[in-house]
Amino acid sequence: MAQKVAIVGTGQTDHKSHRPDVTGQEMIREAVDRALEDCGITIRDIDAIVIGNMDHFESINYVDNWSIEGSGGFMKPIMKVTTGGTTGASVAIAAYYHVASGMFDRVLAIGWEKNSESDTTGAIITCSDPIWDRFSYSGAIPSLATEATAYMKQYGATQEDAARVAVRDRNNALNNPHAHLQRPITLEDVMSSPMLAHPIKLLDVCPRTDGACAVVFAADGEAQRLAKKPAWIHASAVRHTYSWFGDSTDYDAGLVSLARASQEAYKKAGITDPSRELDVAELYLPYTYAGIKWIEDLKFCGRGEGAKFVREGNTNMDGMIPVNPSGGVISTNCIGATALLRVAEASIQVMGKGGKRQLPKVNKALATGFGGCFWSDVMILGAERS
Repeated sequence: MAQKVAIVGTGQTDHKSHRPDVTGQEMIREAVDRALEDCGITIRDIDAIVIGNMDHFESINYVDNWSIEGSGGFMKPIMKVTTGGTTGASVAIAAYYHVASGMFDRVLAIGWEKNSESDTTGAIITCSDPIWDRFSYSGAIPSLATEATAYMKQYGATQEDAARVAVRDRNNALNNPHAHLQRPITLEDVMSSPMLAHPIKLLDVCPRTDGACAVVFAADGEAQRLAKKPAWIHASAVRHTYSWFGDSTDYDAGLVSLARASQEAYKKAGITDPSRELDVAELYLPYTYAGIKWIEDLKFCGRGEGAKFVREGNTNMDGMIPVNPSGGVISTNCIGATALLRVAEASIQVMGKGGKRQLPKVNKALATGFGGCFWSDVMILGAERS
């Protein structure tokens, strides 16, 4: 890449189930204003904008044009990126590319969703093929339940093992003033919550959230001027592996897209032992079983060892590799912004701006995105200019 790039500012809304007090544009503006304030600039200083959401959820066409009053993109280059649940991470990577190319010095990345005004399940159903996929993969829950049951059968993981992920993330969210769900839960709470599709229960899955996130990317030179401690982009990787839900049913192989994307990112960043070399991970875990299974694809532990790894406390705030200090997707899920929040929260840790959720001495952070037909995006950020 022509220029080194860092994140210098982030902003997000105070996420809720329903934001009837604002329009979508006004909600976007809240996140944008906070991001600009975070790095001490105005919208006039932004050279270009990348924005994304699940545009078929709210049934809004040309979101890049529609959002101008919120994004501040009037008379600026603006690009819309939509890649399913990975949208937020894809927006971040696109903004990174914009700056790294040398064409722009300051680029604003925006992700948003107003789920209270959308038919999420109806929209997801229409993206699956009516002959091959729709009968068994109608909406998010059935495909995830299939993955969970296959993993449990092969490795002996239990519902209690998965429930520990919900307890960890929901309790971490208590330290995040922006998180949607801020009520402490116990293992018993998860286990007694209503069953949705075996083995997934209500407290095993993410909520539907209204919210937005904005992140400012800056070029080398500008980054040091705008931030006391920039979060430098060390690596990014994208694997949109499948185009059919049914293609992803070889669950013995793990989440192939995440394994391949993380492997590429680790190689770029010079990481050989992720659980020891990374200081924090903000992972896109839409349901609890991902928190024990997908960490194996990230090489935090060996195949079949995810449940034990979590049970031993390795992913807790004081563990070997703390996961989701923000509360993660289990606590907040404004889908178009969800993966961008992972990038924002990882950068917040590197910049030391996490408040009560801040970890000590974060030098390297991992952020992931998940969505589409089991797609994955990965970014690695660091304190060192690299």
